[in-house]
Amino acid sequence: MKLIGSDYDGTLNRGGIDDEKRAALLRWQEAGNAFAVVSGRPLDSLLEMRQENALPYEYLVADNGAVIAHVNGTVIDETRTAGELARPLMETMFLNGCPWCDIHAQVNYRVFAAPFDGMADNEHTMETLPCVPYFTQISTMLPDFETAAAVTAVLKTRFGDVLNPLQNGICIDVVHRDVNKAAGLRTLARHLGVAEEDIIAVGDNVNDTDMIAAFFSYAMENGVDSIKALADRTTPSVTALINRELQNMR
Repeated sequence: MKLIGSDYDGTLNRGGIDDEKRAALLRWQEAGNAFAVVSGRPLDSLLEMRQENALPYEYLVADNGAVIAHVNGTVIDETRTAGELARPLMETMFLNGCPWCDIHAQVNYRVFAAPFDGMADNEHTMETLPCVPYFTQISTMLPDFETAAAVTAVLKTRFGDVLNPLQNGICIDVVHRDVNKAAGLRTLARHLGVAEEDIIAVGDNVNDTDMIAAFFSYAMENGVDSIKALADRTTPSVTALINRELQNMR
């Protein structure tokens, strides 16, 4: 058995989801292999997207590797970060220009740097935020790549001994220091009994770096240069990758 771990945005979902891509995923699994989406998105978002797009795969690695789950919603493994780190982390993010932060935990919240009229029940400021006992990821978004890179550098300097700030384009995702996409994919592989040499990673952006470097890997042809430099091969699509790997297995 082989396991493909694929980023979602810009990788599996590059140019949309069509029947050709669904058929490729089915062929891969019918050949006795496994397929997992490995994303910075939270688990509930990935579950919704799979259902909406009728994507036939079984496993999800959410929050950049902090949450590993089956598509029926069963959590296989979860790495939690102590909630006491949430406030100093978000305060630093707000001081560096982040307009809001999403907290991924048992209950998800969006926290804004400043209050406004019409805030929803799950939207808060630092003053109104309930106690956060733990989080799996805290995320934000900046106006451009350069600003996101600069803020990521600040977070690494201040919190790098306990947290892992990951840039994904104009987004920043912050997880436990031991969490990244490679670690999450490795945990799933152990659960499935897949040997490390049988893991295949594919991605397109900076937060895919760890898994692209750790395993046999593909970079999307339209991916960032640093990812393409690390990968063993490039591919125009996940469909093309699957077709090539199935051919190699014959």
